Amino acid sequence: QICLSLVKLLFYLAHSPLGSIVLLDFQPRQFVMVDGNLKVTDMDDASTEELSCKEDNDCTLDFPTKSFPLKCSAVGKCEGINEKKNLFNAYRYFFTYLLPHSAPPALRPFLSDILNATGDLRYGINETLKAFEKVLHLYKSGLYLQKRPLLLKDYISLKGFRTMEGEDYKCWPSYSHLGCLLSVHSAEEAAAICNSQWQCQSFIITQRRTWTGRPLASFQSSPTDLIPDANAVIYIKQSASSGERL
Repeated sequence: QICLSLVKLLFYLAHSPLGSIVLLDFQPRQFVMVDGNLKVTDMDDASTEELSCKEDNDCTLDFPTKSFPLKCSAVGKCEGINEKKNLFNAYRYFFTYLLPHSAPPALRPFLSDILNATGDLRYGINETLKAFEKVLHLYKSGLYLQKRPLLLKDYISLKGFRTMEGEDYKCWPSYSHLGCLLSVHSAEEAAAICNSQWQCQSFIITQRRTWTGRPLASFQSSPTDLIPDANAVIYIKQSASSGERL
């Protein structure tokens, strides 16, 4: 969410009515999330000036660990230098820390491609935004889910019940520090996740939604202590339901 919002912001800056705008003091502390969107808190160090040049050798974009040769345009400006400077700073301050770690395994190759392409400046802001929107579409639609054996048939569903809230086993990247709360596309994906975790014996699809509209599922080690809840459905492994107090 943070990276996509940042890319949308940089897309606007690259195509603003004032021309391509560069953020000269590009640091994470210069941004804040407002209603799920990333905003720049300080525009004092923003500039529309692009580096003047006489030849291509005048257009080297230098960073502490990398340098990129750019073209000198016919009007004597280094082509796309503001856009590329913003994009590489987004890569080194945001993408490298946020992209590789919390996506479903099937989507990680797509994010690795974005990471590598922006790190080498092979993508401009237009291509980067298009690539992010493709990943978002795959994520929201569930098209990233690979064909696999149907696992939900191995679970008993009890409508109108949930478990008592409390501390349970933890997983990563959980939306709750008290237990294992993950976003899922469907109950079938939740069943696959539960099967992959040796502690998991049951899960509940909650009414809570993420910013993409995906429901949150709570994974639990014990299906005991059920309480009535008209809006809830709990799924219990058939192997776990025998012998448990329901």
